[in-house]
Amino acid sequence: MRLKNKTCLITGASGGIGLAMVEAFLAEGATVVATDLDADVLRERCAPLAGSERVLSRRLDVTNPDGIATLEAELAAEGVFVNVLVNNAAAITIGKLLDTTVEDLRLVFGVNVEGLFNVTKGFLPGMIARGGGTVLNMASLASVRAMHERFAYSASKAAIAMMTRSIAVDYVGQGIRANCICPARVHTPFIENYLTKYYPGEEEQRLEALSRYQPIGRMIQPAEVASMAVYLCSDESAMVTGGSFVIDGGVMAGDQPLHAA
Repeated sequence: MRLKNKTCLITGASGGIGLAMVEAFLAEGATVVATDLDADVLRERCAPLAGSERVLSRRLDVTNPDGIATLEAELAAEGVFVNVLVNNAAAITIGKLLDTTVEDLRLVFGVNVEGLFNVTKGFLPGMIARGGGTVLNMASLASVRAMHERFAYSASKAAIAMMTRSIAVDYVGQGIRANCICPARVHTPFIENYLTKYYPGEEEQRLEALSRYQPIGRMIQPAEVASMAVYLCSDESAMVTGGSFVIDGGVMAGDQPLHAA
């Protein structure tokens, strides 16, 4: 049980990578505070998981600092003290700079950057007061490699990578570790939804292209990201902080394989 005695709060936990992390953390003995905007959907999806008796499902809007403070106080009143924080909630818009509106930029940065700031600022003081803990942020391969038509999203994820390093260097002396995961294309409902929204009628071709983007030839599965998260949130990674961990099926390794004509 690699996460026994850990209490892990996960944002954006009702699907995709977030739900996969809930499942993986439970399997390793953690108590999980699973949060998302829709508490009913969250409870429904967490209920069938093995170990679901160790899940506390809570509604949380990461853009609302008052709601975050309320949740922290409610958990403390119940004797629940977070020592692992996973910032996973995310928003995306598709487009180049000239396609991106100020509203698009505010939406993406509001969730991805300010949301991370709000939640971490809300829970970090308690973690420090109790002797330390772990912060894990979900960045993206887009934080280290420019991607077509991801102007706002890539900028927000690059910000997350540097915020992670800043947290790591600023609070290492107070027992805090901070790392981020940078996945390439992960096959989640998030992907399905934005294909339907931005590329109606082209979903199948776009899905194939997203799979081919990874030299291994397929998209990453949420459980594969969750496995990395388990390691980074466990005591096995006690000497690991300030890192950006790529999981990309070989994208960053170099030239892709040559194909016969």
